Amino acid sequence: QVQLVESGGGLVQAGGSLRLSCAASGRAFSSYSRGWFRQAPGKEREFVAAISRSGGTTYYADSVKGRFTISRDNAKNTVYLQMNSLKPEDTAVYYCAASDGLRRDSYEYDYWGQGTQVTVSS
Repeated sequence: QVQLVESGGGLVQAGGSLRLSCAASGRAFSSYSRGWFRQAPGKEREFVAAISRSGGTTYYADSVKGRFTISRDNAKNTVYLQMNSLKPEDTAVYYCAASDGLRRDSYEYDYWGQGTQVTVSS
């Protein structure tokens, strides 16, 4: 089992920045690729970014490419999502997840955190 806990969400003005963290406990952290997803009210959960076990490979959704950066610190069992140039359309609950492979589809992730709210005001 892997337990995931997100933090760092909040309210920010458009153009601002936030850094989300996702701390893991349980089975070996470095055994899993990690992803960030988000879900806005009335919309389906969507892929944001993913990072491989070593951190050497990353994927991004087109909507966040160039603005968001995913990274991980295996020594601290933590993955991060640095979000810059935030837009109102980035408003959502952000979830981190763990998978045995580097994937973009939410159904391929086995473990999920409880989510953290990000609200971007215009």
